[in-house]
This record gives sequence, C-alpha cells and structure tokens, in this order.
Amino acid sequence: MLFNTASHSTDHTAQEDIMTTTVGVIGLGNMGGGMAATLARHAFPVFGFDLSEAAREKAAAAGVTPATSLAELFDHVDVVIISLPKAEHVETLCLGKAGTEADTLMTLGAPGLIVIDTTTSTPETSRKVAAALATRGIDFIDAPVSGGPKGAATGSMSMVIGAEDDVLARAMPVLEAMSGTRVHVGSCGAGNVAKIANNMLAACHLISTAEAVSMAARAGVSPEKLLEGLNAGSGRSGATQVMFPSWVINKAYDSGFSMGLMRKDVGLASDLTARLGMELPLSATVAQLWDDSSATLDDSEDFCAIVQRTDPTLYGHGE
Repeated sequence: MLFNTASHSTDHTAQEDIMTTTVGVIGLGNMGGGMAATLARHAFPVFGFDLSEAAREKAAAAGVTPATSLAELFDHVDVVIISLPKAEHVETLCLGKAGTEADTLMTLGAPGLIVIDTTTSTPETSRKVAAALATRGIDFIDAPVSGGPKGAATGSMSMVIGAEDDVLARAMPVLEAMSGTRVHVGSCGAGNVAKIANNMLAACHLISTAEAVSMAARAGVSPEKLLEGLNAGSGRSGATQVMFPSWVINKAYDSGFSMGLMRKDVGLASDLTARLGMELPLSATVAQLWDDSSATLDDSEDFCAIVQRTDPTLYGHGE
C-alpha cells in the first residue's frame, strides 16, 4: 500500500496530532539528526539523544531539545525514532545485553509508546524486539529509509514499513512529516526485508553502471551523454539517475553513506539469502566484489567509490 504523500498541514486533526505528540530521536548522526530537525521544523516537540555531545549541540541548534540520558528522553516522549548503524545496536538499546544492568527502551518505555526503527536492521531483530516490547504494551515499527542525509534533512526520504495497520495509523502523522514516500510492505520485519533487497540492488547497480559507463567512454561516448541516454531508456536506475550524476561523474564522493555501511547491508543480503537456502549467483558475485574492495577502499570512504575498482582512471580522484 502506498500512502498519500500530500501535506496535511492545514487539516485540524493533523495539527492536533502534532501539538499533542512529543517525539524522541535516538541517534543524532547524519540521518537521525536530519530527521529530528525535520520534525522540529514541522512543529513537533522533539527531544534528541546521542552519546556525542557535538551531535546533541548540532541538534539543539536545529530546534531539538537535547536529552543527556535515555531516562530524561523517555520522561517526555510519545513516539521514539531510532537511527543507529546496525541491528545489534538496536537490540542492545531496546533489550540490553545479558549480564549487564543499563537503562533500555524495555525498562524506560511506558505502555502506549510507539517505537519507529529507521535502522537498516534484520527482520529477525525487528521481530524479536517487537515481541519483547509488546509484553510492556509498547508498539514497534521497522521503517528503514532511503534518501541519504539530504532526504532526512528535507523530509523527502522514502520509507519501507513493517507494521500492523492500527499501529501504523497512529504513527502516520509523524511518518508523514519526516518522509516524502511511505510504502507499507507488511507486518513487523517486512520493512527490513524490503530495504535489504533495495540495497542489494543498489550495490549491484553501482557496479554494473560503472562497467557500462566505462565501456561507453572507451568507445568514445561521454559519460554525461551516456547517462542521458540511459535515463531515457530501460537501463535507468537509481545509480544512473542519482548516484552517478550527484557523486560519481563530478568525483565528489560525498553522499553521506559510507563503504562500511553498504558492505554491512550487502552482508545482510547474503545472510538472508543463506538463511532462506537460496542460490543467487549474481548477488553472490556482487557481494564478493564489495568484500574484495576492502583491500583498497576503507570503510570510511563514500560508498560510490566502489566504481573506482572498475576503472581507476575514469573514476579516480586524480583525473
């Protein structure tokens, strides 16, 4: 189901939802910080927590009230948005680690709380966390996002959502304010399945597009003109329409999404494929190429830099 993305800022009920719903954002990095700022700009009262003082200060400058602890944040909020790097971070935040005593979402969250996890996680983690939180009367939505830091900061990112219909309806005013497109793909865990599939394709398209552009350049067709042709035809993709024009052809390599994060997501796809007992030869080859790239491309580099492995002369910084 694709939800209407039109603004509801003039609707009385939507305004009441904004005025009475306080949102907490946990993880104020490139994505979480942008989401928090977007929600504050839409008049939601927003509290933010991050271990980094610098991240909290940046969020405060964007209208977000910084919380110095999870306990302080949970004293105020009705909806919590999680934006963390990996599934294990989400599980630790929500449920804690065995044998340790620490504040967790499970111990601090009140019945009726809605948790929206925007992390690219695993369906197993989402379902495990959701089942545990349900015993406390807390609802959980997995809603991983696409669109990068710019999409988070402008509220234009897209979300693939795993949730029950009634929980999604209650969370919709917040989701509409922070995203441009929302696709409800199923119950809890389905959002992460869809996001893993999406990023598997993105990882493949970056490499296949790099090969096509390199081939055409060697044959005398400029990359810019080739992309124009591809985007008018059936070969177009997010790589040809956004990644190459925005971050590759100009050699900016500053999308805000790292090699390490994409390697993690490609690994999630490989793990899911293995658990399902499937053989996907093209996906396996792409996964191996991303793994091999660690020999020359650090985790901190931009994920679009993978193209440099195809043609260092055409795509390298030195040209």
